[in-house]
Amino acid sequence: MLGSLDCTHVAWEKCPTAWRGQFTRGDIGEPTIILEAIASQDLWIWHAFFGVAGSNNDLNVLGQSPLFNDIWTGKAPDMTFTVNGHAYKYGYYLSDGIYPDYSTLMKAYSIPRSEKAKFFTKKQESARKDIKRAFGVLKQTWHVVKYAT
Repeated sequence: MLGSLDCTHVAWEKCPTAWRGQFTRGDIGEPTIILEAIASQDLWIWHAFFGVAGSNNDLNVLGQSPLFNDIWTGKAPDMTFTVNGHAYKYGYYLSDGIYPDYSTLMKAYSIPRSEKAKFFTKKQESARKDIKRAFGVLKQTWHVVKYAT
């Protein structure tokens, strides 16, 4: 596992008036900048990408992000590992259910039925809290984004 992937909206209180419509989503109601990040358990941020203007959600930002560029161009390092007899060429990121079914994204079971699936889902969701904690620390301590002009 390389880390946990997610996006968060950061309020932009000093957003220029001319840009407010571009950076305001209807469900949030105030201008925000969306941040896509990958964080590890020690809160180290390995990847950060600020989405462009528009009504962005996690999928729109992932589509614009350079996160998988090295894989698509064949420049990513080979990190082969085997799980249940299946070989994987690249490491993986933990993500939530909204993301697409890529071999590099590991999602929890939406409805775990077996005890093994329930155990896996519990551990995966526990590990995904790393990115939520990282976002909390960033929002609490880095006011530069919130008050940027």
